[in-house]
Amino acid sequence: METKEYHKKFQERIDNGETIEPKDWMPERYRKQLIRMMSQHAHSEVVGMLPEGNWIERAPSLKRKKILLAKVQDEAGHGLYIYSAVETLGIARRELVEDYIYGNAKYSSIFNYPTLTYADICVIGWLVDGAAIVNQTMLARSSYGPYARAMIRICKEESFHQKQGYEMLAKMASGTPEQKKMAQDAVNRWWWPTLMMFGPPDDESPNNAELIKWGVKSKTNDELRQSFVDRTVMEAEAIGLELPDPDLNYNKETGHWEFGEIPWDEFWEVIRGNGPMNRERIRARRKAYEEGAWVREAAAEFARKQKLNQEKAS
Repeated sequence: METKEYHKKFQERIDNGETIEPKDWMPERYRKQLIRMMSQHAHSEVVGMLPEGNWIERAPSLKRKKILLAKVQDEAGHGLYIYSAVETLGIARRELVEDYIYGNAKYSSIFNYPTLTYADICVIGWLVDGAAIVNQTMLARSSYGPYARAMIRICKEESFHQKQGYEMLAKMASGTPEQKKMAQDAVNRWWWPTLMMFGPPDDESPNNAELIKWGVKSKTNDELRQSFVDRTVMEAEAIGLELPDPDLNYNKETGHWEFGEIPWDEFWEVIRGNGPMNRERIRARRKAYEEGAWVREAAAEFARKQKLNQEKAS
């Protein structure tokens, strides 16, 4: 039974910067918030393979194909790390996966947009992975040990992805007029959805305060969004591309870049399942899950026989 004393001691541990491990006592609400947040993160890594995987065969050179293939494989690994971490909270991976394939579990809104040109792949590497790094660097200091440890390796790989994307986009932006136009068009389409990745404004976020109180997060959605904008403006300028925001302005007093109003109506429509690619993404994941059932069954049978052989040998 959860008592006030248990809650008090738990909060003291959080306030002292201690790490919570799977066998430690935790409030049921803390556990549920972690399952919700971590599973959404894991789903996002897996769904995120779809827009980029669509371009592996169409990348402009063998080198770019190899880079993109390796990146998509990395994203699959990220999903695996996080699913494994969520399982330490006492929930089965199958339940998590089926909850978003057949149920109402969410994943990042950013992956419900189409990749229309190869420039989109470059911009995803620069902007989307750049935003992920800002968020995940914070999560590497999360109060829940398995989540924080998973983030350490993921952050290293995402940082490499971001550098790759930026290098590819810079090369495209310095190419022919047509290539630069393609690069600018991709930036125009992905800028605002990337800012939405950090979640709704703080005054509309139902989970921010609780997650920060428990040390799962250390910064709010708006703080993370501002940090991302501050680091991205100069990167765009360095490669001769413009961010599609006429209200972008540097405030000398605050030391931050001020930006225009984010189209939150679009964000909420995507969250509700009405984005450009919501249905296609879920349909693709459902098809893969159902057609891969025999693989999971074969692996389970192999594991069962291995266990029986070990028991006989002992």
